[in-house]
Amino acid sequence: MHETKPVRAGEELDIERLSGYLAEQLPSASGNIGVEQFPAGSSNLTYLVRIGDAEYVLRRPPFGNTVKSAHDMSREFNVLSKLSAVYPPAPKPLLFCDDQSVIGSDFYLMERRKGLIIRGQIGQNHLRERVGSSQEYRLKVCKNFIQTLADLHTLDYKAAGLGNLGKPEGYARRQVEGWTQRYFAAKTDEHAALESAISWLNDNIPADAGASLVHNDYKFDNVMLDPDDLTKIMAVLDWEMVTVGDPLMDLGTTLGYWMSREVGDELLNMPFNPRVLMENITRQELVEIYAAASGRDVSNILFFYVFGTFKIAVIAQQIYARYVRGFTKDPRFATFNKFVASLGIIAASAISRKSI
Repeated sequence: MHETKPVRAGEELDIERLSGYLAEQLPSASGNIGVEQFPAGSSNLTYLVRIGDAEYVLRRPPFGNTVKSAHDMSREFNVLSKLSAVYPPAPKPLLFCDDQSVIGSDFYLMERRKGLIIRGQIGQNHLRERVGSSQEYRLKVCKNFIQTLADLHTLDYKAAGLGNLGKPEGYARRQVEGWTQRYFAAKTDEHAALESAISWLNDNIPADAGASLVHNDYKFDNVMLDPDDLTKIMAVLDWEMVTVGDPLMDLGTTLGYWMSREVGDELLNMPFNPRVLMENITRQELVEIYAAASGRDVSNILFFYVFGTFKIAVIAQQIYARYVRGFTKDPRFATFNKFVASLGIIAASAISRKSI
């Protein structure tokens, strides 16, 4: 499966300047340089850089970046430098560049890992062929997916040198209030159901209940699987929002991406998670797997699920706002306002029925 495509118009890199810079910084890598793009990301931009026979991954902020704190390349590089030493799924970064004359922004280069990302129809078909009708195999794939998240949450982040990464005290409150502010800053349309969910979240913020590293965007299209054994995770990707906070907030985001049958084909076919798994494994089953793997109390999971759904809606709204304001021409984003509306209805419905 070919993962990369030619670079999208308006997102090109200055190949000549990049080539000269990397020749100085990576003297062991020699040969002609080639650049392609990993097309699926909707936030930070990710490129494949080939230098001779060597392959690297380059990460840079999006063009028209409206939330600078969410696209801090230096922070992401520093976190991965420490995390990759103690958490095998995290790729190892190689160099960081803050000289904006090279490609017009900060960026970093990291190792390339190879494996299968279940994204798009080809990836979905591959998974469907492998699991067939086996519910046992589906559960094994999901169990390791959740176990890998639980492993992150049980990591001794202070021993890893990441104790100053975030402020766990008051984390849930800051997250709810911060994402509320981000939503209204990026607002373009009226979404009554979503705004009712925002009010409920602000009125029901739980007390602090422990802290861990949190990925903040953990879903199947951010993990890389072993093509020969889909129960094994080769890499966890997209660490731009990693911090220290309440691990159940992290699980809530993962659950927010996990659609169920009643939402219809449009949402079930979104690329975040494979439909063949979502149609056969419920959010409640994922919660039970997590509880068994982590030993944590998940009795208040409704709040965390609603928060995760709301946060995903805000991310989509920020992306849609960039499109509306002309900062990106990527046609994938033209209908993200419908996605935002649907997520608002899902969140409000969960509150109404008091169930995930």
